[in-house]
Amino acid sequence: MWSAEVLALVFAAFLLGGLVKGVLGFGLPIVALAILAATLGLKQAIALMVVPAIVMNIWQGAVGGAFLAILRRSWSLLLPATAFIWAGVGILAGIDPKIPTGLLGVLLILYAMHGLTRPQLTPPRTWEVWLNPLVGVFTGIAYGLTGSMMVPGVIYLQALGWDRNTLVQALGITFLLTTTALAISLAGHGLLPRDLGLLSALALLPTALGMFLGQRFRHRISEDLFRKIFFWALPVAGLYMIARAIV
Repeated sequence: MWSAEVLALVFAAFLLGGLVKGVLGFGLPIVALAILAATLGLKQAIALMVVPAIVMNIWQGAVGGAFLAILRRSWSLLLPATAFIWAGVGILAGIDPKIPTGLLGVLLILYAMHGLTRPQLTPPRTWEVWLNPLVGVFTGIAYGLTGSMMVPGVIYLQALGWDRNTLVQALGITFLLTTTALAISLAGHGLLPRDLGLLSALALLPTALGMFLGQRFRHRISEDLFRKIFFWALPVAGLYMIARAIV
């Protein structure tokens, strides 16, 4: 049975994660993992993320009118990313949790640097044929091991040159497929017990509330300012997780 302190922590993590996603359109897994991994442990944090992430990305992946076009262009990325999640979760199940916790800290810092600098990435164009499966493999392993696919998956998708609406839908489709594969892999490796699955389902409530508040908050503060606050906070969380992994 979960204690009141754990329930409050999960509620706060997913409320804040939903708030960030409501404002920016992404960020739920990053925020939830950054808070929960440092307290409950990375394996439990990844398991708790599953249900809210799947449900919230069903709508995002279905809306936009470019579903088939996205699949035609990115299937060679999505297939290996989905398949290699099992390998990443297998590594996670068999190693000291401090290692993936420290790795997640590093990935958060790298993604924050990308978000703050917003480098102009050149679309891969003809290189896409072989880059798609290569990035897919690394993305799947990283996602299964750390619960984050921001590096390299999201950065690569942002470099493909899609317009904003198509990119949002592409991210939704990618997150939906990979998180579903993550749930299957966690269950297959014994990392998704029934009590964590139930708590993950309950986390839908604060996530939905956070998204609702975030969407309203979006009109009161500029997205650019919120992005800066968000991406400056990520390195702090990343450094804290690295310190916990070292000590």
